[in-house]
Amino acid sequence: MELTGSMVALVTPFADGAVDWDALAKLVDFQLESGTQGLVPCGTTGESPTLSNDEHDKVIEFVVERSAGRVPVIAGTGSNSTTEAIDRTQHARDAGADATLQVNPYYNKPTQQGMFEHVAAVGEVGLPIVLYNIPGRTGIELAPETLIRMYEQIDAVVAVKEATGKLDTASAVAAGCDMTILSGDDSMTLGLCAVGGSGVISVVANLLPAEVRAMCDAIAEGDFATARERHQRLFPLFKGMLSLETNPIPIKAAMAMAGLCRDELRLPMTPLSEANRLTLAGMLRPFGIGG
Repeated sequence: MELTGSMVALVTPFADGAVDWDALAKLVDFQLESGTQGLVPCGTTGESPTLSNDEHDKVIEFVVERSAGRVPVIAGTGSNSTTEAIDRTQHARDAGADATLQVNPYYNKPTQQGMFEHVAAVGEVGLPIVLYNIPGRTGIELAPETLIRMYEQIDAVVAVKEATGKLDTASAVAAGCDMTILSGDDSMTLGLCAVGGSGVISVVANLLPAEVRAMCDAIAEGDFATARERHQRLFPLFKGMLSLETNPIPIKAAMAMAGLCRDELRLPMTPLSEANRLTLAGMLRPFGIGG
């Protein structure tokens, strides 16, 4: 299983408070038709904190079934409870997911050793693990030496989704081991790949999967001049759109403007403000979205 290139952190579409399964099917098909190389359901962008346990399981099952083995499915099954993370990961394994995305245990603020033991326990399930290092959401950060130790000592650990915003972290991991490093920030993909990364788990790819894939292809081919041009074209969305309000608020608004799904979120997430909606419409106009 190769976890490289352009992968998408899938949104979970809702309709009248429930998961919109018809829209989710169309989103998966859209991604596959556009060349996306991996699907990541039930992550931050998929509003996993407000999915019920049953919905969480069913979304993973649905994405696995709909994608039918055409690309890897990396199921978000992390939790701040090790027992819950194990249970969710066992379900994802049984559903046919190819790997699991394991976020740092949030709120508890465990030590580096606590995070190591948490991941080691989840690793016993036997599903390949993509670590998710995102201190801005979790309040804790996996240090480079802990990442390297996990990779070297926990057989299940194969990759990290690096969302610290620090190229030094990716550089240190790349220098210390051959773990696959994936960008967790769209705007950092080009720089992170220049220091040893292998792709991105992208938010913007929900909206423009072919464009993100083209940038990743240029990076993989070593054509950094083309990659830079594509990065600069997408940068207003990478940074501007995604910083308007908390993810996934802006991407869902943009996808609604593109007719891909409803602009519906679950509390405590609220729809994009009207002022920011006007700003977003201006950002999307060069891409032919929203008229």
